[in-house]
Amino acid sequence: MAENTEDEAAVSGFARALAAGRFVITAELVPPVSTDPDDVLARALPLKGLATAVNVTDGAGARAHLSSLVAARILLENGVEPILQMTCRDRNRLALQGDLLGALASGLRNLLVLSGDDPKAGNQPETKPVFDLDSRALLALARRISRERTLPPDQPIKGPTALFLGAADLPVDPPPGWVPSGLLAKAEAGARFVQTQFCLDLGLVRRWAVRLAEHGLTERVSLLVGLAPIPSARSARWMCEKLFGTIIPDAVIARLEQAADPRREGVKICAELLQELATIPGIAGAHLMAPQNPAAIPEAIAASGLLAAP
Repeated sequence: MAENTEDEAAVSGFARALAAGRFVITAELVPPVSTDPDDVLARALPLKGLATAVNVTDGAGARAHLSSLVAARILLENGVEPILQMTCRDRNRLALQGDLLGALASGLRNLLVLSGDDPKAGNQPETKPVFDLDSRALLALARRISRERTLPPDQPIKGPTALFLGAADLPVDPPPGWVPSGLLAKAEAGARFVQTQFCLDLGLVRRWAVRLAEHGLTERVSLLVGLAPIPSARSARWMCEKLFGTIIPDAVIARLEQAADPRREGVKICAELLQELATIPGIAGAHLMAPQNPAAIPEAIAASGLLAAP
């Protein structure tokens, strides 16, 4: 079977913006526990024209909500470019392959592959996890579908199959001799963009990006650093304690604690970090997350002056 010749860097507006070297901003949307499309749009439309693309989570927090595939299709039909998240937690390889074909048939082209949160952390802890594939294997499967137009073992796929694939990572302050082996493996498996956990320490981000560049990764994948408009010092401390890999400097927590209006200060801090992040070599954009404070995301983007790439 011939390899897919469709250019992956041109399959979506998000991919084209990154290929053009523009600083992009993505935002995260948790679908509602609702069957009304208007409830999805109420969360998505405030981001239209501000975020380059919007991630649609897949069972975030190990909780059920509207199907990410259906919610992403609703965004696409209403002029908001989606990034479909797909986790390994809930489906075996046959179901994952079916959903990948369903995503392609629905016109979805951006895919972020994740392992998925442990069901014991959710509100139905008796749920049985699947994990038939890990995130690297799912990336490789999606890459095979995209480039070779086949399902295992060697079944041809009709129709367009090109996908723009992404993975997650944790920024670290690299010690001497550090090698980003996990990210190198994800790039080898097919990742073209990376979105990170919350990291509000941009000094660390600069050092991390330099070391990734030494290993050729800033040329192979587009790096989007996770930021948040944090509404209070209490929220910041909770994030550091409960969300693995979160990095929030003490100075940021102190600003929130001393602010007369912590929510407004959190939006201001996020806007400032967006502006600074756009100046860091090797960083392609930012990924904004605020599951308990979603209205603050468009406020922070607008305050930064960094609007969606056309």
